[in-house]
Amino acid sequence: MRELKHILKPIRIKSLELKNRVVMPPMATMLGNLDSSVSDALVAYITRRAKGGAGLIIPEYISVMENGIAAPMALGIWDDRFIPGLSMLCDAVHGQGSRICLQLHHCGRETRYKLQTGDAFAPSALPSFILGIKPREMTREDIQDLINAYGDAAVRAREAGADALEVHSAHGYLLNQFLCGHANQRSDEYGGDMHNRSRIHREVLQEIRKRMGDDYPIFLRISVEENLHVEGGYSVEDIQPIMPSLVEAGADVIDVSFATQGLPPAGFSAPYESAPGFKAHLSRRIKDVVDVPVISVGRYTNLFQADEVIARGDTDLVAFGRQHLADPDFLINAIQGRPQDTVECIACRQGCIERLIFDGKSLRCAINPETGQELVYPKGPAGKRSSVWIIGAGPAGLTAAFEAARLGHTVTLFDSNDSTGGQVRFGAMAPYKQVYGDWIQTLTVKVRNLGVDIRTKTHVTETMIIEGDPDHVILATGGVKVTPLIEGIRLPHVCSAAQILMGEVEPKDNALVIGAGLVGLETADYIRARGSNNLKVIEMLPEKQVNPATTHGYMLYKRLKHAGYSLMFNTQVKRIEESSVKVCINSKEQMLSPVDQVIIAVGVTPRSDLKDVLKERGIPHHVVGDALKARRIMEATEEGGKAAWEL
Repeated sequence: MRELKHILKPIRIKSLELKNRVVMPPMATMLGNLDSSVSDALVAYITRRAKGGAGLIIPEYISVMENGIAAPMALGIWDDRFIPGLSMLCDAVHGQGSRICLQLHHCGRETRYKLQTGDAFAPSALPSFILGIKPREMTREDIQDLINAYGDAAVRAREAGADALEVHSAHGYLLNQFLCGHANQRSDEYGGDMHNRSRIHREVLQEIRKRMGDDYPIFLRISVEENLHVEGGYSVEDIQPIMPSLVEAGADVIDVSFATQGLPPAGFSAPYESAPGFKAHLSRRIKDVVDVPVISVGRYTNLFQADEVIARGDTDLVAFGRQHLADPDFLINAIQGRPQDTVECIACRQGCIERLIFDGKSLRCAINPETGQELVYPKGPAGKRSSVWIIGAGPAGLTAAFEAARLGHTVTLFDSNDSTGGQVRFGAMAPYKQVYGDWIQTLTVKVRNLGVDIRTKTHVTETMIIEGDPDHVILATGGVKVTPLIEGIRLPHVCSAAQILMGEVEPKDNALVIGAGLVGLETADYIRARGSNNLKVIEMLPEKQVNPATTHGYMLYKRLKHAGYSLMFNTQVKRIEESSVKVCINSKEQMLSPVDQVIIAVGVTPRSDLKDVLKERGIPHHVVGDALKARRIMEATEEGGKAAWEL
């Protein structure tokens, strides 16, 4: 069995002693109370993470001034009234044997909430790339007030019981805005070259050090590179010369991050196209110029790989962010010799980022229904144990099976296919998405290990349900492939997206995909990866069905554009012929040719069989996942989990 020789070693940073080198970095949750104080839900969420055994927990950013919060539910530390709640947070982490670092933060211009009230300020009166609303330019008095606010917040953090604190200068927020040439166009001593633009960092660190004394650990989280997409963006080579001065000013640890607000979605948070640990070279570059410990971040999911990064000297500690959401027990599993039990993060961003940004809702995890719902998550066992049939072994069905079995129910899981996974079986074949298949495989093993009777290649009938007499049924049968009524659709060169993705039909040049939803675009991406040329994707609706502001959408559109593929919207198919397709584009008919292959990817409709049977016979049941409505993994797993909790 492989050993973790480095990441489990303790490390001492001034008065702070960590039992290992695993760090949970700060991630926004929006689980706070509406007055920016710590809620019971946030304490429960952090407690569950700390139970996993990380040496250091950094909960989420905490605003040092009221005009620096992103939303009412974001945490504050600008007043003494926040100390009791923050103390609860610190006590919760200490109770699990870990140490806690509170991150001090200010949004600057990256807060729609404060921009709309006219309260937001920034180094210069320049609008955010994303929000497009001008902030007020900071005066010298504002700058001094900010420095004092960091000092006051540091004192409150220590009073609350924090073992360390972190100054946030990453991801395009206020201190990071001072570093950025596109955000800071001041002509005084806080603008100009990188030395001047980092002046406020030194003054903040010096103020905190003066307040906290020599032995209290101060971390600095900093984006050490931006991106070529950002005008005036800096590189790690630009940052290296200022790092020794930041250490001299008071930084005991450099928490090395990257990117800023305004980048394409894939730049701000690693998608699954990024290899785990893909930014380790950045922490190495910072270690080259400072003599304090550094932290590396960048889609780490595997402890053994992280151990190697430490072994080769690229970093001293490793931050596992979204992995703590997907499975907070990953460290325990590895230590106990069961790394295969860990569910690795699939980097989908559905619950941890997109839910917060696009839906304005609190944190979840698409593959772990407990995350963000710790207060309602039943610990078990169930008061009354039931015989439960779950029909359909896709994401919703597998999650329901795991949760029901965990709570002590007797569970039988059926699927008409020869393997579990549902629609994910096809999706996992698309480029870079094998991680989805790995997730299904791991979850299937965990379900089986809980004693679930998994019966594949089994089509459940009304007679089977009557004879089996289950106490409860969870219907997770997914959707039925839609076959549009198009003349010529039965021609031999017409096939389904599933046939292409599963390798049953080889893609050809001059192919035409009908449907520009997720399945259609992923099928086009699969064909691109296999080298086929001259592909067109057509969609009858007038606009993009996959949001290009999501990470996955952005990356798909980028690859398809680079391949030269055509995406045609507001296009309806009239007739398929042997080597051409007649379409109607904006009410004008046109022939597309040559077309050697037509691929149908128009989605699924909820499967209706058995729904009426269960209702008519009065059999207690839930309908979940695509059987209810075709949606994302996020909704499927949450519905499957809740159905099991309600048994």
